[in-house]
Amino acid sequence: MSGPTDRKEARVRRLMEGPYPVVPPGLAAGAAARGDRLLRRRRALRRLGWTLLFAAAVAFTVWAALTRPWATPPSGISPPLEGW
Repeated sequence: MSGPTDRKEARVRRLMEGPYPVVPPGLAAGAAARGDRLLRRRRALRRLGWTLLFAAAVAFTVWAALTRPWATPPSGISPPLEGW
């Protein structure tokens, strides 16, 4: 069982000792630009979410103030007339 493991380990050791691959020159700048775009997009979405939540809260408050859903609706039936 240790035969294939030893061969893999030896191959990995040879790869680690050998020359490293060349990194493209614009890789770091490209990664930084992509990270900046992701942060700006995330920040904009967060602002949009808070704005929509605030607008929904204001709309609900205005609706509740105008319709007063907590008040009992007026009765459609008139009370019985007594004493006529």
